[in-house]
Amino acid sequence: MKRALDIVGGLVGLIVLSPLLVGLALAVRLGSPGPALHLSKRVGRRNRIFVMPKFRTMRLGAPDVATHLLADPDQWVTPLGRFLRRTSLDEIPQLWSVLKGDMSLVGPRPALFNQDDLVALRTKAGVDALRPGLTGWAQINGRDELPIPEKAELDRQYLERMSFGFDLKILAVTALSALSGRGVSH
Repeated sequence: MKRALDIVGGLVGLIVLSPLLVGLALAVRLGSPGPALHLSKRVGRRNRIFVMPKFRTMRLGAPDVATHLLADPDQWVTPLGRFLRRTSLDEIPQLWSVLKGDMSLVGPRPALFNQDDLVALRTKAGVDALRPGLTGWAQINGRDELPIPEKAELDRQYLERMSFGFDLKILAVTALSALSGRGVSH
């Protein structure tokens, strides 16, 4: 049932949002030098690395680490990138990863390939058995503001509570959070 929701949601999302995708791609290209998409190496199900597309929100040459690890993240984020991050519009291309099966609509957010602390905590809790999600329980409970151990604990709670109804609740809260920009630090 979960995979069926992912396929339908990914396909419908890509079709319905295709004009927005094209418009945002053009805006990113015009807003700063470089490609519209950033292909990020992420940790997927069973800790396998996959490539996840996002609209590029950072300047070319930005270090490939979590934003909170940068000494001065504001020097790297583009002006349009701030808006895309605050509204989560930079995440829309990940619908392709959902359709491909690398991701799910709901699950733990995919860790960067070099976030060893988060990957280790998730693996210990069995969360690595899940497909990473476009959104998740930790995502709607703090996003960038959460310390790594707290994020891993919320991911473990999601694993225990996983259900169709819980996923629908997370998707609804995500939509409201994206509109408000709540929980995004950069």
